[in-house]
Amino acid sequence: MATRAGLDVAAAAGWPEPGDEELPKLAGFVHSSFNPLVAAIAGRCLQRRPESAPPAVTAIVLVTSTGDAASAAHVAAAVDAGGRIGPLFFFQSVPNAVAGHVAAKWGLTGPVVCVDSTDAGLDVARLLLADGDAGEVLVVLLEQATVPEAITGTSHDTASAVVVVERGTA
Repeated sequence: MATRAGLDVAAAAGWPEPGDEELPKLAGFVHSSFNPLVAAIAGRCLQRRPESAPPAVTAIVLVTSTGDAASAAHVAAAVDAGGRIGPLFFFQSVPNAVAGHVAAKWGLTGPVVCVDSTDAGLDVARLLLADGDAGEVLVVLLEQATVPEAITGTSHDTASAVVVVERGTA
């Protein structure tokens, strides 16, 4: 898809890959696999970049059609039952929170954008590169298993990530 969008792929990663069993925990994010999976797949992809020095500015585009569906369902159930909602759920309910975590951990200084479709994500990545807002863009696509299998085609969490650059610069 990145090639169709006029972009070159400098690195790629997926979840699950052979040997993946349990997702690493992510401090400050609770209950859901969404945020730990974004952080794990982003890190895996960034580690696979070519060994040449990365550009000064790397943007992040997070693509998810539902966001953190597991946390949203947990909060809705707590509200329906008149229960208390922990303060971490406010923080982690915004997908940009984990994108900011990834940016801080990896020293990424570019824009952070969240969109709901792969086409939109690649369009944003292309525009960030063309406008000079970034030298590379980490695009992370994630869908949780809590989304009905009829929509995702799988019964487990899936994620993929690519680092894209302008065509001819990879």
